[in-house]
Amino acid sequence: MPSSMKKVFSAAIGSWLLYKLLFFISGCAQIIPPTGGPRDTLPPIMLNATPKDSTLNFNANKIVLTFNEYVQLERPEEQLIVSPVPKIQPLVEARLKEVTIRIKDTLEENTTYSINFGKALKDINEGNPAKQFTYLFSTGAYLDSSILSGKVIIAESGRPDSTLIVMLHRNFEDSAVAKEKPRYFTRLDSAGRFTFQNIAPGKYNIFALKDPGGQKMYMRASDLFAFYDSVITIENKNIEPVLYAFEEEPEGSKPGRPGATSTAKPAASKKQKKLSYHTNLEGGQQDLLSDLVLSFSDPLELFDRSKLLFADTLFHPLSGYNLQPDSLNQSFTLSYPWQEDQEFMLVLENDIAKDSSGMELTKADTIRFKTRKESDYGRLKLRLENLDTAQHIVLVFYKGDKIELSQAAIDKQINLPLFHPGDFEIRILYDANNNNKWDTGNYWEKIQPEKVVSDGKKYTIRPNWDNEITIELPPHPPGNVMGE
Repeated sequence: MPSSMKKVFSAAIGSWLLYKLLFFISGCAQIIPPTGGPRDTLPPIMLNATPKDSTLNFNANKIVLTFNEYVQLERPEEQLIVSPVPKIQPLVEARLKEVTIRIKDTLEENTTYSINFGKALKDINEGNPAKQFTYLFSTGAYLDSSILSGKVIIAESGRPDSTLIVMLHRNFEDSAVAKEKPRYFTRLDSAGRFTFQNIAPGKYNIFALKDPGGQKMYMRASDLFAFYDSVITIENKNIEPVLYAFEEEPEGSKPGRPGATSTAKPAASKKQKKLSYHTNLEGGQQDLLSDLVLSFSDPLELFDRSKLLFADTLFHPLSGYNLQPDSLNQSFTLSYPWQEDQEFMLVLENDIAKDSSGMELTKADTIRFKTRKESDYGRLKLRLENLDTAQHIVLVFYKGDKIELSQAAIDKQINLPLFHPGDFEIRILYDANNNNKWDTGNYWEKIQPEKVVSDGKKYTIRPNWDNEITIELPPHPPGNVMGE
């Protein structure tokens, strides 16, 4: 091969190899966009305050807080806690890296003030909150340093509710909590605990309240409310009180409260042109543990019992049952000693009932149903440890928010041959008046609610099964001070 041709051939081979190499490299390379660094998870940090934090002999009307990054305020009207509670809330604004507080109220002499931002103060980029950021100052020569901690429990459930506030009053008249704002207030954490800091020593009444309107006053008997039985003296070493919240007069009927009834007349539907009814039967089956309930669409002016027939499948009338109306003459409860797998008929004549507008049933009707089988239920054996019958303990079985059974604990072993299957919570009620149900409190009569303990566990009852549950009861009822 001539030398010139060798050079051309070698050049061609070299170009081909270079092309393959570049193709290989480009195929392996991955273009990764810059990530911008790790995500910011740090809250804003205060760099400077004018006047300085914890200033004594404070006499300014404006405070400027400077932070290390751009900040924002989220719902400050809900989150901000100013103590002592002012008549006029300060004006708080965020702009760039500064938060400005303009004081609109006349400050008291020789008083320690705190401004707690709760979760309101956040950075702009990621929304990281500076949780419980607090600015302090005193109009006197020292900062108050007293602390009071404690807990609030919902009496009926035995659980905390972080939506309540806790209030300290210096006015000891009973009506003060309904007419005046408190001296101090604070919020609960998720465990129901509260802490007052930098408060003046002295004597206080302590209350807890669900306050959706922000008035900080006990204005409705339907509000969740709690009071401590005695005046608390705040000094160097304090007790940690436990308050039990209750609704003195619940609004309407609440699911799960035994004996609760509604006295309000239900609103009639504009489309309702005839009288109708329904029952509590499920799939045409009657629960062995419940009564049969017949409910009409409106309260009745007339109900003729002689035009109701409760019978077997051959239309033979049955005796031994009881029919009881409710307070509105709208629902009728039929009680009978049900046995498993039996068939019944309930016959209603068309003129059995009449409402206030004169409407009647359009036609006679026959309700056919049968009772459930015992195999649809579970058998339950309860074993109770540390039982003290003098404490009047009642085991309350909850399925969701509905009470399934209230069972007095009068023996260390309780056998229930029929029990509805499902998942249940068992609450321990200390039934002070021994009436087998939870009773609310009354602040004006100084009656505390009955106390309940809940472990939050779920117990599963299986159908057609021997279910056994062991419950270790507390050695004593819940105390009024933490640690009791």
